[in-house]
Amino acid sequence: MEFVERGATPEPVMKLGIQLHLAGLSLSGTVSVLDSLGVERCRTTVHNWIQKANLQPADGVEPNHVAVDETVIQVNDQRYWLYAAVDPATNRLLHVRLYPTRTTALTEMFLAELKEKHLVDDALFLVDGAPWLQAACHRHGLRFQHVTHGNRNAVERVFKELKRRTKAFANHFRHAEPETAETWLQSFAVCWNQLI
Repeated sequence: MEFVERGATPEPVMKLGIQLHLAGLSLSGTVSVLDSLGVERCRTTVHNWIQKANLQPADGVEPNHVAVDETVIQVNDQRYWLYAAVDPATNRLLHVRLYPTRTTALTEMFLAELKEKHLVDDALFLVDGAPWLQAACHRHGLRFQHVTHGNRNAVERVFKELKRRTKAFANHFRHAEPETAETWLQSFAVCWNQLI
């Protein structure tokens, strides 16, 4: 909460507002709860709290397995690819990023960032048949296994919940920049990890 500069809203109220929205309450619902506590704020204010908080999943995890996959997310009228890495033993999100396309080069960037954040060099990566995922793992010297069910389903469960949540936005982000959507997705990852 280092972004708090003014004392207009008490920090515990801001944290509550962020947690309520990321846990599944709409912005309007979050504003209603805050209003019932005597704190009148608009939806844009709560949205801005989430953006300014710049939440990121915790670093330094050393999983035995990492499930990696990507899915399509709509940002306005454009398709973007949400990449995610999940520890299937805990179902926690290790890393998420949003890209305008899916390529081997972008997948390599995603894995490089994942390796910087976590101790994954000895982990077994669980991937589907996507050639860009397998090629990127190979180029990074990571052990990987093509798996369609089992532990790789951890990432599918996260995507299912994410898509359930974004249905509140008609299954896409409207009037949002890709960076704004990515910040929300990273904040969602932090909340997801706290709830499981």
